[in-house]
Amino acid sequence: MIGFCSSTRFVAHDTRAGHPERPDRIRAIYTALHQAQLIPGNPFAQFTKDFRPLPPFKHLLYSIEPHPADVKWLRTIHPQSHIDRIKKLCARGGGILDEGDTPVSPDSFEVALLALGAILQCCDAVMNGTVKRAFAAVRPPGHHASQSRGMGFCLFNNIAVGARHARRRHRVDRILIADWDVHHGNGTQEVFWSDGAVLFFDIHQHPWYPGTGSPDEKGDGKGRGLIVNNPFPAGSGRKEILGVFREVLVPAADRFKPQLVMISAGFDSRAGDPLGRLTLTDQDFAELTDVVVGIARRHAGGRVVSVLEGGYSLEGLPLAVASHLARLSS
Repeated sequence: MIGFCSSTRFVAHDTRAGHPERPDRIRAIYTALHQAQLIPGNPFAQFTKDFRPLPPFKHLLYSIEPHPADVKWLRTIHPQSHIDRIKKLCARGGGILDEGDTPVSPDSFEVALLALGAILQCCDAVMNGTVKRAFAAVRPPGHHASQSRGMGFCLFNNIAVGARHARRRHRVDRILIADWDVHHGNGTQEVFWSDGAVLFFDIHQHPWYPGTGSPDEKGDGKGRGLIVNNPFPAGSGRKEILGVFREVLVPAADRFKPQLVMISAGFDSRAGDPLGRLTLTDQDFAELTDVVVGIARRHAGGRVVSVLEGGYSLEGLPLAVASHLARLSS
């Protein structure tokens, strides 16, 4: 059984008109998944965006209701000063974080805690055996957030907090994080640079925001060799990206033997996304998912927690998400 964790509350993070990381991303996902008969109802039925018809799935997703995370889990990654700064900015009515691309609104702090809670509850459901795999459709995204800085539309590093939660609550010794967002997951890399318990595997367009992620960035100390970056030029797609998942990630994972597999599932690497120039298709995301699920079956009892990152085409994002979910459920 595959879990799906999201909430209508995620639209309350108001990034203002014209911003690519907008509330309609969540509305589009709900609309497409309801159309595919993956979820029983669509709370955004009035959202009239047209989507290409999706085939019905065999089974409904198992609904995991998110609850806000305890701030103590934020502190496993972020210093209190970072948490307080975002909370105070939201309490003052909102504003712009750090590098100028990350707006927050009055509700953003609470929505970010809900996003973190969704990921922690997906980890709990997977580790407790309630579901085999789970997907958290959340916003704001997280993989650019460093320990002390919000950037790239990200306030807190959702997947890093989830991994730390799995380590401490469920005694998971080895975690694989695979990131297929078009942008390098610089925040996640920073968090686990010398950690030793996380294998971080990243594909991304280069040169592109945020400018990090060269192959010689390999980690340090206990994490040496556990940071694996795969930059690709604009126009790269199935051959290059599926190739490194099969030829580089699989053997690296076989050596590392993760007990939990996590995905920073950014769908801005899909062809036609306004913020990327990679050319993955919905079928490619299905096959990337197959590779990751295969690793999980060999080493982690099939356990996968996938977390939404980027993806800014309202037409492409929900189709790619549906394709990903179809293979998570296989």
